[in-house]
Amino acid sequence: MKSCLKCGKQFDENAIEDSDSAKYPSCNSCWKEWTTYAVIVINEMRLDMSLPEHRKALRKYERIFFGLEKGEEIKKNPEEGSNVN
Repeated sequence: MKSCLKCGKQFDENAIEDSDSAKYPSCNSCWKEWTTYAVIVINEMRLDMSLPEHRKALRKYERIFFGLEKGEEIKKNPEEGSNVN
């Protein structure tokens, strides 16, 4: 049993659906949350995964997501919370 880096819950390593999630370690639920969030990051920042510097930027957000690096997550709905009329 390992603890998920993101949520702290215990998970069985043998039940991992995506082997890429083992690098942090991450439970299936948090890894799925990351993969969904990664699409948002790619779209919001207009990243081109064929460019090394763009892949590096995505890895940075991945590390931020899992709490390994300080930084801000991209807001999914930037208009939320603003009082713009």
